[in-house]
Amino acid sequence: MKALGRHILVEFSGCNAEVLNDVSIIEKSMIDAAQIAGATVINSTFHHFSPWGVSGVVVIQESHLAIHTWPEYRYAAVDLFTCGDSVDPWVSFEHLKKAFQANYSAIEMNRGSLHVIQKSDFQPKHLRTEPSFDLKKGFQIERNVWFTDKDENQALSLRYTGDVLFDETNPFQRVRVLDSYSHGKFLAINNMVMCTERDEFHYHEMISHPVMQAHGNAKNILVIGGGDGGTIRELFKYDQIEKVTMVEIDEAVVRASKQHLPKIASEFGNPKLNLIIGDGIQFVKDAAANSYDVIIVDGSDPVGPAKGLFTADFYNNCKNALKEGGIIITQGESPMFHEGTFVELNSCLKGIFGKSSVHTMLFHATTYPSGMWSLQVGVKGNYHPAKDFNKDKARQFSSAKGLKYYNEELHSAAFTLPTFVRTMLGENA
Repeated sequence: MKALGRHILVEFSGCNAEVLNDVSIIEKSMIDAAQIAGATVINSTFHHFSPWGVSGVVVIQESHLAIHTWPEYRYAAVDLFTCGDSVDPWVSFEHLKKAFQANYSAIEMNRGSLHVIQKSDFQPKHLRTEPSFDLKKGFQIERNVWFTDKDENQALSLRYTGDVLFDETNPFQRVRVLDSYSHGKFLAINNMVMCTERDEFHYHEMISHPVMQAHGNAKNILVIGGGDGGTIRELFKYDQIEKVTMVEIDEAVVRASKQHLPKIASEFGNPKLNLIIGDGIQFVKDAAANSYDVIIVDGSDPVGPAKGLFTADFYNNCKNALKEGGIIITQGESPMFHEGTFVELNSCLKGIFGKSSVHTMLFHATTYPSGMWSLQVGVKGNYHPAKDFNKDKARQFSSAKGLKYYNEELHSAAFTLPTFVRTMLGENA
């Protein structure tokens, strides 16, 4: 060989867009391409950018393979660089062309032409006492694959193993379960983190216990959404409950959680649960008046099938389905993220339940955008959920049930809003 390395620059066009937007497939294809060509893989680092695009690099003992994809253009730019004669980058090229179902153009360049450069007598001053490469075992591949929940101006990334535990796309949404290093397994819907094993209790305890403690004797509960099972897990800690009806539009969410998030989905077999796979919006519309003590709206952001959970018609129907003295709580977005939706939902609820009967809670949601999240409460009665609850009973309950986030002091504190949030909601007076 008359050069130190071979460098192929590839433009793959006409690719399968779904493949180009799947970080797990891209990472596996790139590692396979390196190994098929005879390269020794040292590590990989790959990021997915929501809503689309993947960047990544596979570091090999002989150099590297790098990629960036533009699924919206069905295009990928790939860089294949190998040193020496032992690895043929064209073998990697052929594998990737098939994996991406692509057309292509490619240029090969020789790097470090030996008629231009000369070898020196350089020797490293410090050598490791132990080699980093075991001839029998080879290198252990270090995988750095990142899931990124990205919006226009901010993002959250979780490093995960690269293995996809569950991945299903249906007419409603894409449902995945991945395994992260820092937060355990997590549920993602349409590239948004819904819950992680590490911090799910923040959300599930706060959407359940404040309203249950405020009501005091809720027996018939309706949950809209909540297919991961965390909310019903918390509800069934109350012995007085006679029935919980859950209406979840997407059966895949329930199935994924039961298979891969069993600690969250532990109560799907409870005989007091009536699980309905269907449209919660239509269910509430058809519900008999004065049916439920508590309604919990455990939906996602206002996109896809969850859009209808942010309308006046829906909440009017919820109020009608509540008994006198009943209470509703809904995932209320973040004042630091979906500010417009946060304010509009609050205004909507005040228009239906009355200004004095609507209350907002804030809590820490560490894997949601901004880390500050809200729950909004409407009361069909004459009590204040932050003040009119039995503090001793709440203390005993949280201790006996081993709650990790909710307690009797936090119950009241969560309703105490920062000044900037009160200003947003017009509650400074």
